[in-house]
Amino acid sequence: MGDMTNSDFYSKNQRNEANHAGEFGCTLQELRSLMELRGTEAVVKIKETYGETEGLCRRLKTSPTEGLAGTAADLEKRKLIFGKNFIPPKKPKTFLQLVWEALQDVTLIILEIAAIISLGLSFYQPPGEGNEGCGTATGGAEDEGEAEAGWIEGAAILLSVICVVLVTAFNDWSKEKQFRGLQSRIEQEQKFTVVRGGQVIQIPVAEIVVGDIAQVKYGDLLPADGIFIQGNDLKIDESSLTGESDQVRKSVDKDPMLLSGTHVMEGSGRMLVTAVGVNSQTGIIFTLLGAGGEEEEKKDKKGKMQDGNMENSQNKAKQQDGAAAMEMQPLKSAEGGEGDDKDKKKSNMHKKEKSVLQGKLTKLAVQIGKAGLVMSAITVIILVLYFAIDTFVVNKKQWVPECTPVYVQYFVKFFIIGVTVLVVAVPEGLPLAVTISLAYSVKKMMKDNNLVRHLDACETMGNATAICSDKTGTLTTNRMTVVQAYVGDVHYKEIPDPDSLPAKTLDLLVNAIAINSAYTTKILPPEKEGGLPRQVGNKTECGLLGFVLDLKQDYEPVRNLIPEEKLYKVYTFNSVRKSMSTVIKMPDGSFRMYSKGASEIVLKKCSRILNAAGEPRVFRPRDRDEMVKKVIEPMACDGLRTICVAFRDFNSSPEPDWDNENDILSDLTCICVVGIEDPVRPEVPEAIRKCQRAGITVRMVTGDNINTARAIAIKCGIIHPGEDFLCLEGKEFNRRIRNEKGEIEQERIDKIWPKLRVLARSSPTDKHTLVKGIIDSTQVEQRQVVAVTGDGTNDGPALKKADVGFAMGIAGTDVAKEASDIILTDDNFSSIVKAVMWGRNVYDSISKFLQFQLTVNIVAVIVAFTGACITQDSPLKAVQMLWVNLIMDTFASLALATEPPTEALLLRKPYGRNKPLISRTMMKNILGHAVYQLTLIFTLLFVGEKMFKIDSGRNAPLHSPPSEHYTIIFNTFVMMQLFNEINARKIHGERNVFDGIFRNPIFCTIVLGTFAIQIVIVQFGGKPFSCSPLQLDQWMWCVFIGLGELVWGQVIATIPTSRLKFLKEAGRLTEKEEVPEEELNEDVEEIDHAERELRRGQILWFRGLNRIQTQIEVVNTFKSGTSFQGALRRQSSVTSQTQDVTNISSPSHVSLSNALSSPTSTSAAAAGQG
Repeated sequence: MGDMTNSDFYSKNQRNEANHAGEFGCTLQELRSLMELRGTEAVVKIKETYGETEGLCRRLKTSPTEGLAGTAADLEKRKLIFGKNFIPPKKPKTFLQLVWEALQDVTLIILEIAAIISLGLSFYQPPGEGNEGCGTATGGAEDEGEAEAGWIEGAAILLSVICVVLVTAFNDWSKEKQFRGLQSRIEQEQKFTVVRGGQVIQIPVAEIVVGDIAQVKYGDLLPADGIFIQGNDLKIDESSLTGESDQVRKSVDKDPMLLSGTHVMEGSGRMLVTAVGVNSQTGIIFTLLGAGGEEEEKKDKKGKMQDGNMENSQNKAKQQDGAAAMEMQPLKSAEGGEGDDKDKKKSNMHKKEKSVLQGKLTKLAVQIGKAGLVMSAITVIILVLYFAIDTFVVNKKQWVPECTPVYVQYFVKFFIIGVTVLVVAVPEGLPLAVTISLAYSVKKMMKDNNLVRHLDACETMGNATAICSDKTGTLTTNRMTVVQAYVGDVHYKEIPDPDSLPAKTLDLLVNAIAINSAYTTKILPPEKEGGLPRQVGNKTECGLLGFVLDLKQDYEPVRNLIPEEKLYKVYTFNSVRKSMSTVIKMPDGSFRMYSKGASEIVLKKCSRILNAAGEPRVFRPRDRDEMVKKVIEPMACDGLRTICVAFRDFNSSPEPDWDNENDILSDLTCICVVGIEDPVRPEVPEAIRKCQRAGITVRMVTGDNINTARAIAIKCGIIHPGEDFLCLEGKEFNRRIRNEKGEIEQERIDKIWPKLRVLARSSPTDKHTLVKGIIDSTQVEQRQVVAVTGDGTNDGPALKKADVGFAMGIAGTDVAKEASDIILTDDNFSSIVKAVMWGRNVYDSISKFLQFQLTVNIVAVIVAFTGACITQDSPLKAVQMLWVNLIMDTFASLALATEPPTEALLLRKPYGRNKPLISRTMMKNILGHAVYQLTLIFTLLFVGEKMFKIDSGRNAPLHSPPSEHYTIIFNTFVMMQLFNEINARKIHGERNVFDGIFRNPIFCTIVLGTFAIQIVIVQFGGKPFSCSPLQLDQWMWCVFIGLGELVWGQVIATIPTSRLKFLKEAGRLTEKEEVPEEELNEDVEEIDHAERELRRGQILWFRGLNRIQTQIEVVNTFKSGTSFQGALRRQSSVTSQTQDVTNISSPSHVSLSNALSSPTSTSAAAAGQG
């Protein structure tokens, strides 16, 4: 499907091209082949064909400085000839396809077959029908009208199957729709900076056209192919296309080719856009993959941001082996593409182990499924044996050929009963409940400024035990202002009066700040009258530019005098240098370099300092130590960031060796040191207090100096004076965690992290080391679940490694967003607390649903089983069971999964990874309610006819009319479930089950709706539902018995759980054992992700059923109740080792597929098992 749309798209472009080739100096085809060249080849080709990049700009009718004029007609024409910057996504699945998928469910298929056989037999009138000799149960109740109605049961089963299928399909469909909505929202948010008509503007990525001049800077993800025309120090990570992890240095004269989907790791510059959409390198790969055939599907199902432009396309195009070998020439053969696709899929499948919740659920579903299968098999065997013995042994009947159809009908009836027991026993609602709960939470979290990219991140967040947060912008407002300065030997506690500063110093200061900062950083007038001026670009630089304005100077004239093109050399800021320097050529031919950066780093390189007269004087190491004590530490202790501004002059001849950075960045003259304040966000201290109360440790990881960091940490409440905690600098941290050989040792990290609260002057690798160290630590019995916030490109590894990565929506770079699981749209720490609340809520919703569902399961299975054994007929008929299944599964999952979260969720400690899904309290509730329901149902079954003075429904012949007796049992059963649904709203043994019930309209609607439908079924359901209408007093009794559930719930709540030591917990995920991954991979090819997510439970247990012969462990399961860990361990250790190998071999690839599964790296699992 995708292929088609693309090739059409493509051929259309070819046609257009023929018509318009004259309008521009080069065709689409020429540009495409140009972009396939690399390095010097490309430079030569551009020179030969177009004569430098200016020639190419002229042919594309654009200006390297002014950009396109930006008129609507011109933009339209460009889109027509060169294509739009958009990769057509795959069409979503139609509703019918989803229905077809839902029909693939094995239990439903078994039911359909049973129903069809039953239908067929009911229409077949055997000649021996009236033959009294055909078995006891044909009895006298059989009259003509009844025999006619034999088809109803089959039809009713089919009808209810259709209901289940439609509901499932509708859920899938709405989920898909939600994902698409999410994607389009993310797409619209993706903007890029271009120059049009001389103005620098931000436009949506899809609006970029060939000929645009785009500004690229650190942290961008390139949205189109282009040619580098001007800039400095640009380094690109092209691993997404080539698989090579080394950064590629780009320069106008050596390698000017910039490719879509690659990441800018350092530097800045401008590029001329030469190919967009399906014609860009990423687009070409995509077209080969069938614009997303499988790939796109995988992506959008996973809720992966599929930005319709290439934004992530390249991700899937990480053609490991194939592409690296072919030097990224678009893959020539279709087979090449497809083979690659399969490998990729395999390795994409697992990069992270399954989320904790899914692991626990899968295990539970498998256990329940097996138990159900055994029960239903036993039921069928007992029914058949009983019938055979009764007919042929006790009554000594002969098997006569003409009686065969009658017997077959009996067997079909038994088979249907068996299948029904299985249907009721298996919780199909589990995957559904998880999906609904997560989808609902994700939708609501949008309102709380959390944009969830990976569904399971929101559930993992509920288990979080540690949060490692950035300081700038997350805990603070990221509005930098200079509040103190040390200029000309004086420490000013507020902004100095410009007249008090020497004119020379002032002039140098203004030049140093204006020139040595990104020209994209500006301070604009406030949007509203009386508001604060708007800061655009790098916030620290904005603070410095604000300082210039406060000194009543202006930076614009300086920049106009020396435009960006005239800057001689720029050493851009990166996390290693921690400083930025710009070299300019002076009118007399000499060079001057301005530097700024972290004060302790820049001051080490200063050998002079400007004195009160503005003249340089010698600055010795001991002067520096004194300055650190007297100026820098006091500033830092007030929570200020200190920045040093310096300069150095060079002679014109001989020209210095600019590549020798160490020599260049030395012997500087310090102009001034400023203290920049970044105030703590007002809501942060409260949010951190909530986290601490909820048992979550907040740690601050920042690049700032340690005093600043400590001061801010105290303001936020991360540390309280007098407590036993550690604040370390990156260097000291590294010294403590490494052994003599310089290798990191887990034991050493274990000594540090429990007390560590602040890590200052840390590099991105330190952050990654810390996160990994905490996650891999085994010294606490619960494995730590770590959330990390990040905004910079360099935070990518830590965000990926963490269980949940939060990227900043406003300050974050594209790379950080790409690596994250949740995007904070308001960059605010308090939104993380909201995410914790929602995560815990998801977990609780699933537990509520389980508590309800398992009660119903136990009761229904036992009733069907014993009923069948004692009375040869299940008191609950197949159709009734299906209706119960529908209320239990679909409606209850809707009702219980949409409970809104409350603040009370933050008052308990996190559950941790190995806490069982079903706690003792829940087990007590489940068994307690099951006892109540079973007692009443069996009472009604065996003495009900006497109590209500009606005919007994037991031992009724085949096709006999529905009895009031069994109708009362069915009705009572449903009433008890309805009231128990209210009980299930609380899982921690609270008394008030009605608390907050009206805050959840969905719940109320569903309970009332179910009640109404139940009335209709009982009064008017008749033969298909095996119901006979009841009198009012009988109804009152049913409701009364149902209400008893609420009273009984209070009784159960009174029993202290601690007394019930014998209760087993269920659904525990033990530390070493994760879910067998191979079970997921076996049929990766056939099943796509939404289906997998929805059906994961089912797939697993059906496959479990097929393997029952091979798994003798089942027997042990029932003997010891220890689940089948052995089997799991074997499988998962094998898979996780293979996984590890794939992860190591393809670093670029590891970064992609973290969509469905929990954000913990597989290597952890492998290490655990290996």
